[in-house]
Amino acid sequence: MNTADPDQKELRRHESLNIINALRRGTVPADGLARIVVGLELEEGAVSRQLDYVAEGGGDLKFIRGDFGSGKTFFVARALEIAMGKGFATAHIFVSPTAPLGKPKALYQQICAGLRTTEGDHALKTIVDNWVYAIEERLIAANRGTDGDTSLERAAENEIETALAGISETSTGLSAALRTYYRANNTGDFSLAQAAIGWIAAEPTVGRDFKQQAGIKGEVDDSTAFPFLAGLIEIIHAAGYAGLAIAIDEMETIQGLQRSQRDRSYQTLARIIDALDGGRMPHCYFLFTGTPAFFDSSRGIRSVPPLYDRISVAGAETDAYKNPRQPQIQLPKFDTGKLELVALKVTEVYAQAYREVDRERVSHRFIRAMIKKLTGRFGGRVDVIPRIFLKEFIDVLDKCELYEDYNPADAYEFDAGHLKGELRAEEEAVMVVEF
Repeated sequence: MNTADPDQKELRRHESLNIINALRRGTVPADGLARIVVGLELEEGAVSRQLDYVAEGGGDLKFIRGDFGSGKTFFVARALEIAMGKGFATAHIFVSPTAPLGKPKALYQQICAGLRTTEGDHALKTIVDNWVYAIEERLIAANRGTDGDTSLERAAENEIETALAGISETSTGLSAALRTYYRANNTGDFSLAQAAIGWIAAEPTVGRDFKQQAGIKGEVDDSTAFPFLAGLIEIIHAAGYAGLAIAIDEMETIQGLQRSQRDRSYQTLARIIDALDGGRMPHCYFLFTGTPAFFDSSRGIRSVPPLYDRISVAGAETDAYKNPRQPQIQLPKFDTGKLELVALKVTEVYAQAYREVDRERVSHRFIRAMIKKLTGRFGGRVDVIPRIFLKEFIDVLDKCELYEDYNPADAYEFDAGHLKGELRAEEEAVMVVEF
């Protein structure tokens, strides 16, 4: 007899749908990655232990190294999922020419905009509310400020001042904005409260009027972004979270920037590493992804010897016994066996999103034949096709679910035409053109 909680079954079905929808679009699912991950037990274990250390008050980082198709974005998303399971707030951001690492303000803005917790996305306001709530709960538990709302507010403001003392030393603006947020909420001035959250997040739309009301001089800029980030991490931890885990993806973009921008980006990276190693950013964990060229080319980290010496790993790609506890994790390339396992896991997820899959039509033999067919169109490169394969595979599962007479063994052919404009440069580079 099935005794599963109906609500849990519905949540599972909803998560399954989200996974299938993301794969159908060729993107990494936001949640549920544990259900489709394959062959990364050692790497996950190394990250998990680091997160435990960070939760105890440390600061740490990891570089994720891999060629195109190795699953770097998937792995860091999975790492953030592990972090969230351990009580961390998370943020997943991407380096780009418009948001280079060399502009700390832009980095800080992306982190604030991308904050996630188990309560949901865009979580900055939730985090600040939890921080204030934790202060009020402590006061009530200690029988302080219990003579009425006014008494509690007065006691809470005093407690907030004490809690912000350390933050005020590094950023008086942040502490002033937090005080303004608390007072505005208590007086019902929710537009002012929202402006305070926007100013903390360095939103460009919050301007002079708010600063006058809050008594703030200055703003978040490249020189103050890191003190603001350190203060935000203090708030996150005091709000009851284990810390903040940040993934910075596609670091190889830095190589294409002008020399001055590259230099500033590498200086920012060195600054982050120094802050973590120096104990100035407790409860914070950084993940960075990059291709081998990012680490080893003349425009990559190798161009900054002091930085390269700190994070390089001898034999990162050639050592048969890779050590994921080193500064870099070298992700293994996808092979046919792993892709088959992923397909089988996706089939299980699809069954929970819709209904049981016809295993005669979508057999293990068909999956192998489909992988072989796609691999042949991409120069035999299994490591390049996972994203495309899963898009195609979901389409096959859809057609089997919709049409009883659809037989993929006879009907499926890979037509690259419908992917025109959607293929990435690395995929197009190895694609075999048919005439």
